[in-house]
Amino acid sequence: MLDHIVPVEPAKAYRLINHGPATLVSARHNGADNVMAASWVCALDYEPARLTVVLDKTAFTRGLIEKSRSFVIQVPVAAQASLVHYLGSHSLSCEADKLAQSGVSLFELSGVDVPLVSGCAAWLYCELIPEAHNQQAYDLFIGEIKAAWADSRAFKDGHWQFERGAADWRSLHYIAGGHFYTTGDPLDVPDAPLQTPGEPQG
Repeated sequence: MLDHIVPVEPAKAYRLINHGPATLVSARHNGADNVMAASWVCALDYEPARLTVVLDKTAFTRGLIEKSRSFVIQVPVAAQASLVHYLGSHSLSCEADKLAQSGVSLFELSGVDVPLVSGCAAWLYCELIPEAHNQQAYDLFIGEIKAAWADSRAFKDGHWQFERGAADWRSLHYIAGGHFYTTGDPLDVPDAPLQTPGEPQG
């Protein structure tokens, strides 16, 4: 699997999450690892590359991130829907063997002291930008994307290739109650012609 993992320039990493997929968030601190599901992840800036993620105060992973100040956002695929749902509906606070029971497979990349989830289509390694008010009042965390990678079978030349692969390689979009959609077919719109000076602008 590692043969297919290729780096993505941080300034272009927003393309990995710009379509609003369900994600998995992993973190590590003091020997404790965890992975949770999160749907509210959003690109924030290009340079420096940043993103936001909403983490509820009850989430065990949130505590790991607050202490370690680092985390990984990963983009799982349709084949992992059951795994995503399990990781999002079970807490390490209540189940010490959550990861073992979920069957999640973790791996590491050089220079990143955070576990990554195998089988995903993309990974974004972030360092926390502490914003105490946002974190406490809105559960909103900001991460600076320090490195990113994608599986070249799903993301190539700066673009997703979902329409060219098997259906189980498409990203997931979570609604509620275990109900997901997968990324659909592409729709390309040609550039609009330039407006004549003086015409109303949008």
